[in-house]
Amino acid sequence: MHFLLVMFIVNFIYSILNILFLRIKNKIIVYLVALNLDIMKTIDTNFVNFDIIGDIHGHSNDLKKLLAALGYTNKKGYYQHPERKVLFVGDYIDRGINIIEVLDIVKKMVDNGEAIALMGNHEYNAICYNTTNSNGDYLREHSPKNFNQHAVTMAAFMQVPNMYKMYIEWFKTLPLFYENDSFRVVHACWDDEHIAYLKSRLDHNCITNSLLEEANTEGTQLHAAVETTLKGTEAKLPKGVTFIDKDRVLRTEFRTKWWEDPSTMTYNTISVHPIHELPNTPFEFENNNFYTDIEKPVFFGHYWMKYKAGTKPAIIRDNVCCVDFSVAKGDGILACYRYSGEGQLSSKQLVFVK
Repeated sequence: MHFLLVMFIVNFIYSILNILFLRIKNKIIVYLVALNLDIMKTIDTNFVNFDIIGDIHGHSNDLKKLLAALGYTNKKGYYQHPERKVLFVGDYIDRGINIIEVLDIVKKMVDNGEAIALMGNHEYNAICYNTTNSNGDYLREHSPKNFNQHAVTMAAFMQVPNMYKMYIEWFKTLPLFYENDSFRVVHACWDDEHIAYLKSRLDHNCITNSLLEEANTEGTQLHAAVETTLKGTEAKLPKGVTFIDKDRVLRTEFRTKWWEDPSTMTYNTISVHPIHELPNTPFEFENNNFYTDIEKPVFFGHYWMKYKAGTKPAIIRDNVCCVDFSVAKGDGILACYRYSGEGQLSSKQLVFVK
C-alpha cells in the first residue's frame, strides 16, 4: 500500500508539472508571437523597399554574399541597410549544412527590425515532426522519407538540442503570408479564398499550438488552406501516369501553376516543371481559381526554378515573381527581387549570387 501511495503521489505531481509546463510553453509562444508582431510594427505597414529573398536551405555563404552584394553590412551583430529591409519567403532549413548560421542571420535581422521572415513548408514540417496530437502520435509521421528530408537539420543541432527546441518554437512565430497596399508575399501559393480563411483563423497570420492538430487533419478547411499556402496547388496525374521527383519519391500528383488560367492549359503546360510523362491534352481542373494579371504583384519561393549558366533569372509575368532558383542544387543560385513599390515588375530587379 505504501508503494502504491508513493507512485500515486509521484504520478500526480508529474501530471501537475506537465500541465504547468504546457501552460508556460504556450505563454512563451504567445509572447514570442507578440514580440514578432511588435518588431513587424517597427517596419511601416506600407513600407515597400524590400529585398525579397528566396529559399535559402542552409546555404549561409550564399546568403552572406547576397546581402553584401545588396549593400547590407554587419557592424552591430546583424545585417542592415540604411534604406532597405529584407523579406524572406521561408525554407531556411534542410538540404544545406550551414543551417544554424542561416537561422542566426535571419532571426537577428528579424529581432532588430531589419527583416520580416515568413514560414516555409520546411519550417512547418519541422514543427509537425516535433509535435504530437491528442493521441500521442506525431503530426508529421516519422517515416523514412520524412526523416531523410529533415535529417541534415537534426544533425546540425545534435550537439545543441535546446537550441533546436528554441528554433522550433520560433518557427511558430513566423507569419504564413505578408501583404500591404502594394504587394503580396507567400511561400508557395496565394489563393484569395484560402488567405481570407487563414486571416480569420490565425493569430496575426501565425499558426498557434491550438490549431496545429486541426491543420494536420485532412478534410478540414484549415488543412486545405495551410497546405495550399505553404506547399502550393497540386493535381492528379492522368490515370496510369506516375513519375519520380527530385527526392526520388514516386508521385501520382504534380505541382500546378496557380497563376495561370487552367481552362487554357494542357497537362503539360500547367505543370510547374516539365514532366516527360504528361500528355499535351486539355487539363481537367476542379476549380477555375487562378491569380489574374490585374492583381497586385505577388512574390513566392518553393518551386525550384531552373537557372541556366550564363543567363539571367526572369520574372514569370509583370505581377508574378518566383524568387526560388534552386540554391540547394549544384547549378542553382540564391536570388532576390529588389522591390520598390512598382506596380509592374521587371526582371532587371532580380539580383543573384553564384
